[in-house]
Amino acid sequence: MLTPVEKILLILAVIASAGAAYVAATRIIRTIQRGQGKFDWQIVKKRLGSVLVKTITLQPTFKIRLLPSLFHALIAWGFIYYLLVNVVDGLEGLFSNFNFFEETAFGQIYSLLADILSVAVLIGMLAMIIRRFVLKSDALTTRPDVLLQPQARAGIRRDSAVVASFIMLHVGSRFIGASLEVARKGLDDWQPFASLVSGLWSGASQNALIVGEHITFWLAIGTILLFIPYFLYSKHLHLIFAPINFLIKPERRSMGELSKLNFDDESIEQFGATHLEDLGWEQIVDAYACIMCYRCQEVCPAYNTGKVLSPATLEINKRYFLNSAGAQLAKGEQSATPLLDFAITTEAIWACTACGACVEICPVGNEPMRDILDIRRAQVLMENEFPDQLQTAFRGMERNLNPWNVPPTERLKWAEGLDVPTIDANPTPELLWWVGCAPATDSRAQKTARAFVEILNASGVNYAILGEAEQCTGDSARRAGNEFLFNELATANVEILNEVAPPRIVTTCPHCLHTLKNEYPAFGGNYQVVHHTQLIQELLAAGKLHVQPDAAANLTTFHDPCYLGRQNDILTEPRQVLKQVSPQLVEMGRTGKQSFCCGAGGAQMWKEEEAGQQRVSANRMAEAIATGADTLAVGCPFCMVMLTDAKKDANTTLEVLDIAEIVAKSIQSG
Repeated sequence: MLTPVEKILLILAVIASAGAAYVAATRIIRTIQRGQGKFDWQIVKKRLGSVLVKTITLQPTFKIRLLPSLFHALIAWGFIYYLLVNVVDGLEGLFSNFNFFEETAFGQIYSLLADILSVAVLIGMLAMIIRRFVLKSDALTTRPDVLLQPQARAGIRRDSAVVASFIMLHVGSRFIGASLEVARKGLDDWQPFASLVSGLWSGASQNALIVGEHITFWLAIGTILLFIPYFLYSKHLHLIFAPINFLIKPERRSMGELSKLNFDDESIEQFGATHLEDLGWEQIVDAYACIMCYRCQEVCPAYNTGKVLSPATLEINKRYFLNSAGAQLAKGEQSATPLLDFAITTEAIWACTACGACVEICPVGNEPMRDILDIRRAQVLMENEFPDQLQTAFRGMERNLNPWNVPPTERLKWAEGLDVPTIDANPTPELLWWVGCAPATDSRAQKTARAFVEILNASGVNYAILGEAEQCTGDSARRAGNEFLFNELATANVEILNEVAPPRIVTTCPHCLHTLKNEYPAFGGNYQVVHHTQLIQELLAAGKLHVQPDAAANLTTFHDPCYLGRQNDILTEPRQVLKQVSPQLVEMGRTGKQSFCCGAGGAQMWKEEEAGQQRVSANRMAEAIATGADTLAVGCPFCMVMLTDAKKDANTTLEVLDIAEIVAKSIQSG
């Protein structure tokens, strides 16, 4: 197709584009290597199939924003296919006798897909242009009070305009070129849209059509060759890094599992993250993978209640910093600017509830929550800087082994008058009940503990508790950044539990469950841990627990605790239990893994909530009230405290009860 001169120009353009891309790619790779930790190649083999499915179906994008996600999918599917189309077009241009199986079924299907997906890309891109530049959707930006670097505020819009123009010109030129070829050769049933458009050129001469094909070829191929080096600096690099992120992200038992710090190694001078290179290598990959879609911001409880935290701007600020300072990092130098000076503010890191909503919703597998917790670690361990209110909780865990600062001698007061066996009285139980600090010390949570005793005793379960030997798991210390305190608590608890060697552990607190199940293996503690709602459902299914459903029961709604549903995928059992004792179950708008936080996680329980327009718990309570339910069922003592307080402020008759309390009532009435 091309003249000899054009072929030479094409080869030179490909070489120039590849050379520029190589320089940019090398810098990116070296920058990622500056991050902490080591990459495990073994996980690639295990994940390859699932990552291919995710990449092809784009399933992670369809969790919210269904219509925009569909338009985005049209663009993505077309763009993926165009990886083949551009190669074929280039080969056909260079070699006049090269025809990509033109007369075969394979070639015909190739032409059909190229035709359909070209139109799909143009439709999807047009919709996205209208959404961003005409409608100016609020979902694609952030509030002025949130830290977003000036170059990012201007750059995102500019970058989007550049990429939109490129895609429309690249795909549009290629599609018009195909229609010109159809006009010259005759209608093609395998290119229906190109055949339709070819009617526009019905009066053109053969020479004019050939010239048009050359022009559109160079517009299509030229734009892609120009775009490739720019692509590596733009947010659209997520096309490559999204599947990479899913493929190589370190294995975790739960999205909330944090890495263990080695305090015994005296050569380690930095704990937590002060500068970008202090983050894990995968957290640097996150910045390159970020699509800048603000979905994480859309579900963030802190942002939604007016706080200055946006997990999206954290990743965006990281990315623009890498674009400007990546060369410095790639050379092995320390980045000049600390994270708290460009990526996120101190107020924002202490507004995070560590709920994991940002991680769950991210369509490219980013984990901004982990960055925040690593920055907290550095603030506490390196700078000794943290909210004053946390000092009380820290002191309580240090001196009395619980954040409520209740002496261990009083840890069994909640069980007075009840038949609750301790490990000393029953040293070989089938089930160890890890009561947790809240049920043992908080007056409201104690009611849940007493109700659970009734359930266990009514079911004839062989169980025991640690009693005064039990202490805090350290969840709040770890989420607050006090990793040294968590290390001490975890080490002591693992020693106790390994000596007891319980076949199973049950807990009424999702935070205890998460820590025992997902965090303690790093300390040598591997246990089978279940939530009390799972155990109750198991007892009901086995016929060991008999309840009398209340047919006249009023509406009940269930609040999924973040560390139960989203972080540990325990969604079905609580609902199965509720449906057996309270058949009229109604769901809130945000439910399951998209549940909204109560506001207590991330050590928020022990400090004043950061300034905003609304308390997180008030937002969630309003959603519960809107269901028209009479009972709000919970499965977490922290959620119980926060939502009970929110109930008082909301002046509602909605009753907040733990599932154990609801079940215990049905045993009594039965």
